[in-house]
Amino acid sequence: MAELLYGEDPEPSERFPAGPLYVPVRPGPSGCAARLFRTPLGDRTAVGFTSERRLTATLGPGQAWIRLAEPALRALTAPLGVTAVTVDPQFTAPAPAPVGPLGLVGPVTPAIPALRTA
Repeated sequence: MAELLYGEDPEPSERFPAGPLYVPVRPGPSGCAARLFRTPLGDRTAVGFTSERRLTATLGPGQAWIRLAEPALRALTAPLGVTAVTVDPQFTAPAPAPVGPLGLVGPVTPAIPALRTA
């Protein structure tokens, strides 16, 4: 089977965004660390957004971020075994709430396929 060139492929299998990404970070002991998420199938992924507006629409206005090129984000997360980068995810699941004492669990909500924090 012949491999399609990008010009022939209506939806290229690898998309490389132009320019730096807005990468969500969290404070760590040595400064900021890139936040890692999980796909709906449970695989770990790094996340980047093509605009600050998209980042805040998905993760909220209080989310800290840095600008990184996609190859730099991959190089940063590769030693952790994370090889996937998700660009502009549209949905995220809320962080899990702490469980109360046994027998006092809150209402159950249906699972929504979305990225969730690693």
